[in-house]
Amino acid sequence: MLGLIARRLLTASLALWGIATLVFVLLRMLPGDPARTMLAASGASEMAIAQARQQMGLDEALPAQYGRYLWNLARGDLGRSLFSNRPVLVTLAEQLPSTLELATAALAVTVLLGLGLGVLAALYAGSWLDRMAVGIAVLGVSTPLFWSGLLLIGLFSLVLGWLPASGAGSWQHLVMPAALLGFVGAAPLARLIRSNLLTTLQADYITVARSKGLPERLVVFRHALRNALLPSLNLLGLQAGFLLGGTVVTETVFARPGLGRVVVDAILWKDLPVIQGAVLWIASTYVVINLVVDLIAMVLDPRQRKT
Repeated sequence: MLGLIARRLLTASLALWGIATLVFVLLRMLPGDPARTMLAASGASEMAIAQARQQMGLDEALPAQYGRYLWNLARGDLGRSLFSNRPVLVTLAEQLPSTLELATAALAVTVLLGLGLGVLAALYAGSWLDRMAVGIAVLGVSTPLFWSGLLLIGLFSLVLGWLPASGAGSWQHLVMPAALLGFVGAAPLARLIRSNLLTTLQADYITVARSKGLPERLVVFRHALRNALLPSLNLLGLQAGFLLGGTVVTETVFARPGLGRVVVDAILWKDLPVIQGAVLWIASTYVVINLVVDLIAMVLDPRQRKT
């Protein structure tokens, strides 16, 4: 068990190192000079640009830049913004609570709605309830986020006047973006739970439980649903990573602060250190959450401890 955990930790560490290296290489391949970009608006001279390049370490050889880059990452230093001159880590940390709030609410909607639709579709397979649940799931997967967000704003803000159209600060501001993201995330979860639950209900141990005279509700929710939910952990991990990484489209449509808005602004202003820090945060979130999901699955399912 401990050896398996150590291997998973080593794999996650190697993945993080590979991501950091890939980000370094890709940003160095982008056209343009970060020092020139930073000083272009001020009309700085070539000498000032050269001094800025020296201060940023851009005049060093690539291996030296790469070594300093990894050393700074190990110390938690993501650099400074080219335009605000603030530490990138501080900029991301300021926006994290808003993204975390939205991600938590959206994930709760995903679990409740996905679990409800999936169980309903499995218990009434082939009926109109099953077709309705599957139809809702397909609708959630196929509808673009920006279009659905604009429809919600038009209906609940402009027509009915129930909820604010944009911004943050109260639970009313959270309802529409969380419901939108939760609905989209619930669609694949519902389909996966339906498929797994239908397969589990045909297992031999479920037949034995029914033959003992156990109530159907007890058979489904105590025996079948627990095993049917295990394969859904990986999907929930991916959903959580996507949400914590910053939901760019949703935060832009609803004009919410968050990591997604930081990424959009950094791309528009070509603020490479902020882009680099945001990409590293998003990728690291995926890796860490998937590691946690793997460890939870190992605890819940002893069969996975042998892999």
